[in-house]
Amino acid sequence: MKVSCAWLYAITKYGYPPSFEKTLTSLREMANLGFNAVEVEVVREAQLLEFRERKSEVKKLCGDLGLKVINVCAIFPDIVSLDDSLWSRALKHFEESCGITRFLDCDMIQLDSFTPPLRFIGTVPYKEAISFGIQFRVEVDPGFSYPKLWARIVESFKRCSRIAEGYGLKLCLEPRVGENISNTDAMLRLLDAVGADNFYAVLDAGHLHAQKEILPLSVEKLGSKISYVHASDNDGRDNLHLPPGKGTVDWEGVVRALAKYGYRGYIAVDIGGAGYRGNIDSDVIESKRFLENLLSRLSLLG
Repeated sequence: MKVSCAWLYAITKYGYPPSFEKTLTSLREMANLGFNAVEVEVVREAQLLEFRERKSEVKKLCGDLGLKVINVCAIFPDIVSLDDSLWSRALKHFEESCGITRFLDCDMIQLDSFTPPLRFIGTVPYKEAISFGIQFRVEVDPGFSYPKLWARIVESFKRCSRIAEGYGLKLCLEPRVGENISNTDAMLRLLDAVGADNFYAVLDAGHLHAQKEILPLSVEKLGSKISYVHASDNDGRDNLHLPPGKGTVDWEGVVRALAKYGYRGYIAVDIGGAGYRGNIDSDVIESKRFLENLLSRLSLLG
């Protein structure tokens, strides 16, 4: 297993989403922190258009810095919209993102499942990336049909899996607090419903731990369908994304469970978020060291 840097680092330093220039700055800073593998995020249509025009800059910069892009997060919330026009447009944006992912010599693209189409009273989940300790209140439209929403989610991920396969890519999804797919068992249900060989789960320790999940059991449930790991810690109550070792996650149990299923991929340092307190650069370095020391002690680094 190897340690990489997740895009939450850039979001924490430069806001959501970082401008294209700050995207380039973040890549330089990730390299300076000692990483050689990173993820990149493309948020909505405006940023997609910038990546379309300037993807060669990203590729050249990564080459110059010795960085490998291992995951591209494609953020298009309408990928689960019940509005056919918005949904079709999001699918086109996703396909273009697949082309950019392949251009960057990356073999994995990530989607979120996004928030359900409910009316949120007050705070809306993920309006500004990850927030912590928030209570949500919603109103459910009398005409809302969950079976229709679930059918759209399944069809969307079937289509996205086929699109990604056409570019030789893995498609992955992370369960996140407050989204349509929020826990391990919902992820399993979606994996079964989609039934695509190139569709995988991201094991996000922070989100799942905040859902009161037993993380080694989550690994046992998902098994060989885990293609990527996001590493952050918390106390199991709030969805904090603290440095690994600063909360109550059983990291040795997680890593041993991953090894049981032959996982040899990346574990991404995924700390930060809205209101993060601490020095993000030094905390990222500390997190990288913590994970590499653990993997080395268990003879799993590399």
